Amino acid sequence: MTDTHSSIDKPGPIVTFYRAIPESFAPMRADRGALGVIPTAAFQYCEALTSASAFGWYLFSPMTFYLQWDGTDVIWTHDDTDTWYPLTMEHFPNFAEYFDAHAPDDIKGFAPPFLSRSFFPGVVQIWSGLFVKTAPGWSLLLRPAVNLPRSQAYECYEGIVETDRWFGPLFINLRLTATDRPIEINHKKPLFQAQPLLRETYSESNLRSFAMVDELSQLSPVDWNGYRETIVKPNRGHYRDVGRYAASVRKRGKHVPSAESTD
Repeated sequence: MTDTHSSIDKPGPIVTFYRAIPESFAPMRADRGALGVIPTAAFQYCEALTSASAFGWYLFSPMTFYLQWDGTDVIWTHDDTDTWYPLTMEHFPNFAEYFDAHAPDDIKGFAPPFLSRSFFPGVVQIWSGLFVKTAPGWSLLLRPAVNLPRSQAYECYEGIVETDRWFGPLFINLRLTATDRPIEINHKKPLFQAQPLLRETYSESNLRSFAMVDELSQLSPVDWNGYRETIVKPNRGHYRDVGRYAASVRKRGKHVPSAESTD
């Protein structure tokens, strides 16, 4: 039987990642169990928690390295050296030469840095070793890994990048908070998470489109019926149907048509 859908009819990926640094790690689909740290009961019954955890992809540092900040200056080192270096802007080891060997002549010498110190105190930019591009109309929200325990030594800044219009290195900015010890950035642990967003979801017109109901007396019969279904009925019986919301969401998900389905 002849396939009525040619390859050109198939939609392309929403996000395409490009490995630039050969040692860099491929993105990993984010995990509903947040790599096993979510309690078993929450994993089974809390769909809100697991859906948020699984939204996007984990990104990693291409190598394990260490930062130290004294409140003014930042120094860094890695496992292949015994020396600490002042941090201004550093390429990944041997990457500048690798980049120039593959880049067009007019782009040679413009290899992106692996580490850069910002002029803001204690802020360091870390490149994942990947480039990224998204389909038209899609952006990426870059943020800390969702529901994973966070380091007390640094914080990830969040940012939205219009990666359908901006093709370049996929990086994250960290604000160092510890000044009393070296800070490890381990390549085996997710450094940040990338989540796809349709640009219209954060447009100013949509963010201005909200309403406020000031008092309970202003709730409509439809509103009260929604509350009745969500809160009252599940708690009326002697035995509460645990995980009812999670089950209903998963049931709806089973009926969502596949992107590759045919009419």
